Formats: sequence, structure tokens, C-alpha cells
Amino acid sequence: MAKRKKFVNIPVLTHLAEESAQWPYENPLAPGHRMCPGCSIPPIVNMILLEYGKDTVTGSNTGCLEVTTGVFPYTAWTVPWIHVAFENNPAVLSGAEAAYKAFKKKGKIDKEIHFVSIGGDGGTYDIGFQSLSGAAERNHNMLYVCYNNEGYQNTGYQRSSATPIGAFTKTTPVGSKIPGKEGKRKDLTLIMAAHEIPYTAQANPFNYKDLTRKVRKAKDVKGFKFMNVLQSCTLSWRTKPEDAFRALKLATETLYWPLYEVIEGRFWRINVKPRKPKPIEEYIAMQPRWRHVLKMPQVLDQIKEEIYTKWDFLLRMEKLSKELAEELGFTLDEIFEMSWDEYQEKVKPKLKEKTYLF
Repeated sequence: MAKRKKFVNIPVLTHLAEESAQWPYENPLAPGHRMCPGCSIPPIVNMILLEYGKDTVTGSNTGCLEVTTGVFPYTAWTVPWIHVAFENNPAVLSGAEAAYKAFKKKGKIDKEIHFVSIGGDGGTYDIGFQSLSGAAERNHNMLYVCYNNEGYQNTGYQRSSATPIGAFTKTTPVGSKIPGKEGKRKDLTLIMAAHEIPYTAQANPFNYKDLTRKVRKAKDVKGFKFMNVLQSCTLSWRTKPEDAFRALKLATETLYWPLYEVIEGRFWRINVKPRKPKPIEEYIAMQPRWRHVLKMPQVLDQIKEEIYTKWDFLLRMEKLSKELAEELGFTLDEIFEMSWDEYQEKVKPKLKEKTYLF
């Protein structure tokens, strides 16, 4: 039997980069963190950062990921990690990225370093949205990942703008007058695609091949990238730990969480198209926070209308993207499979020829 490796506690977070080569674990997020059983944050973080490699600076704001991985003087991070305030995660990482470019230009750094900012939906959809939008507008060469568990779960299950219609939270209780959260969830993936940033994607850790492929794509792309990743929360969704990934699987099979990607707001591609989408009732039924809406036909109809309207929108955008790609002399798949340099060389000039009127 192999000898179990001893976990290394690093008391000073600033030593991370210097001592990382000596650590016994290959995973960017090592065992010993304090996340809940069944939480899907650890596999999401590890899948993403394993693709990016050790030469990656990460940052996360206040939330489940931060409070469970960086309880001073201990850390579960084996890559350089910055804990920042709720509202400025993208701003801090964009500042680090700008400093790196300056040092590299002066010849003080010669290796390639990547930047990945990670935040929950509370710090992304709501409190941190202004700095997220600003970093996207400035087009910093970094990846922002939202692990989206659809609420402020770290502070006791309050609603966020990512919370779906009818879901129970501590600030949207269920009663005779209120069915839970009223109003649609914000579609942040569409909002970020509307920024016309180089790359936008929606992913699901259940489909790990799709997620890791999108991470590789993001790493190759120069400029700002955004990924919205659905993340199951056993405490607030009230699912069993062993059912966490079954719930995530159903989210895509019912069209509740479509998997798609967008290049520069121009080219849209759906990655998974269920032949026979499962009824949304199956997904709702396994979540005690939400299954009361099965007895509320009007609320259930609102949920279905939102889901199917968004799916129809994505189908239409993909159709238009295919037509545009064909007019440029490519297939849509060819464009998405190109490296970023190939895209700049082959596609961008033809786009200019097509769209410029003079």
C-alpha cells in the first residue's frame, strides 16, 4: 500500500509561488479544504487550473471558495492566490495582469504567466458586476470564472439575481402570498457575450470534457474571457451529496442550463443538444428548495417560458452564426476549432471586408 502523503500547511500565503515546486500535490486545490461533502466547487476549480498550469495567478472574493480554502494561517491553494473584497475581484486580477505586462516589457519577467479570477454568483452577478464589466471593457488578458450556485449560500442562503423563479431562500420565503423568488434570473452569460469580449462560455462540471475543452480554448484566446459554470450546493439546494452531479446533469438535459460558447459576440455555438429534452419537472423535483412550485401551475409555466424562450434564442443565434461562417468560407465548427492566431489571420480580415460599407 502506497504511503499517504502528508498535507503541507503553508502559514504565509505570500510564500505560495516560491514553495509550490516542493509541495506533494499536483492539484491546484489540495485536500484539506473545508467545503461541504458533495460541493462541486473543488472539481470545477481543479479542472480549470489543471488546464492552466502552475504558472497561474488566481484570485477569489468573499464566498464559499474563499472561506473554506484560505482560513489563515492555512491554505488549500497550491498556486498563487489572492483573497480580495466582494466587489473588486476582477479589478485586482486585472491590475495584477497589467503589472505583469509592464514587468515583462521591461525584461524583469520572461516566463508566461496566466491570470484566473474566480467568484460566486453573488460576487459576480451582483456586488462585483461593475468591476467585471470594467475588466471586460478594458479587455485584460485573463479568465473570469463564475461558479454559480444561484444564491448567497455562504451567508445563509439569501437570493441573488441568479436565483431562479420560485426558489426558496431566506430572503424569498415560501408562503400563501409569496411562491419564493419572484422574477426571472439574470442571464449573465448573455450580458457578457454582449460585451463582445473575445470568448464567452457556459459550462457544467458534469460534462467535464466540454468544460476542460472550453478552458483550453480560453487559455489560447488573447484578451478577456468569461465562463459561467453551474455549481450545485447541497446546503441550499438541499440535494443529497451523492446527487450533486445527477442534478447538474439534469440541468443540461432539461435545457435549464444550456452549454454554449460565443466568440466576440458574433459566432454562437451550442455544444449539447439533447435529442429528447427531459421535463423540467424532473430537475425541480430533486431540489427541496424548489419543488413546491410543482404544485403552482402559474409559477411552473413562468419557469418553462423562460427556459424555452432562451433555448429558442440560442438556436436562432447559432443559425445566424452558421450562415455568417458560410458566407466567409468556413463552417462554424472550423471557426471554433481554430487557434486564436488563426482566427485573427483567417477570419477577422474577411469579417472586415464583409461588414465595412466603404
